[in-house]
Amino acid sequence: GSETIMLRFAALGLLLASAVTLSSSVVVLENGQPNLWSQTASQVTELPTQDGILTPNPWNYLNRQSLYRLMIAGTDPYLTYMGTTQTENPFWGLALQLGWMQTSGRLADPSGSTTCGLQTGDAMCISPESFWGCKCNKRNLNTKHSQKSLGGLSPYKIYSNAMTKWDAFFQALKPTSESTLPDNEKKDSILGLYWTAQMATTYSSSTCSVKKSHYSAEEQSFADSWLDSAEYVAAAHFHSNLEKSVLFLNPLPSRILRAGDASPNIADLTEEENYSLTIFSWMKNINTILGGSMVRMWKGAMCSVTTREKGKELLEQLLTNPSFPTATFLSFITEMTTAC
Repeated sequence: GSETIMLRFAALGLLLASAVTLSSSVVVLENGQPNLWSQTASQVTELPTQDGILTPNPWNYLNRQSLYRLMIAGTDPYLTYMGTTQTENPFWGLALQLGWMQTSGRLADPSGSTTCGLQTGDAMCISPESFWGCKCNKRNLNTKHSQKSLGGLSPYKIYSNAMTKWDAFFQALKPTSESTLPDNEKKDSILGLYWTAQMATTYSSSTCSVKKSHYSAEEQSFADSWLDSAEYVAAAHFHSNLEKSVLFLNPLPSRILRAGDASPNIADLTEEENYSLTIFSWMKNINTILGGSMVRMWKGAMCSVTTREKGKELLEQLLTNPSFPTATFLSFITEMTTAC
């Protein structure tokens, strides 16, 4: 049934990243939903088929978003403990992230050899040459069960470690929902499995790095910082529901960075976009200076439900409050590591 199909979808990927306030020039919502959501499939039967076999195209924006929409619908019944609204599912983060990539031009062909992804060409096309498109499509990894139920759709290499981690997440949905644990512990547990799978995908997607050569040094640096930020949100078991994802994604740069772009003084980007780029750069540089130890210490500090709750609050302050002192972030890591 469609429920089985949805539960076995292993949509792999990175998430999220940085941010600040809700005002920004990039638009990731239309009528409270991801861009073009009303044009996506609400039923599996609405997806493209060929000879009776489902053939959604992961290089088409609407097909890609349709898979996220169906996955959200299929897993929602098992995530009622996540919160009080209808948009608490962590997969909203992936849908919104894809929308940001599309509206900011990051899914278009960066080589200039085709019009894939351009408003003047095929606007719904996700270019295989795009670093960002490559990353988001490494999520299209399926378990044996979903391959069978989707009629064998899996034209991509199977990454066994990531596949195993996503399988663990989907297998845990039902028992976690039926558990007698407090809701906050169930939420923390399932988000832990979700982010373990996300990061396994990140590590297995290193082949996308060659695509970065199409971009400026500034965009490449931002892409690296964006990837690094996933380590922090993953360790804190970030709840990537619709509300939090909008908060974190809206201030991301609304266009591909060009040579000479230097935050916080990029004239055609908003103050919020400039700030998020500055914080991204700061986090990446500090970790580099410390030989990678800031990320390691942060992971060590995220050792319990309590410290992860504090960590999420701290990340939100760092990424959304320009007056928040960065020294506080560093002292927290030291304090929590000692406490653990």
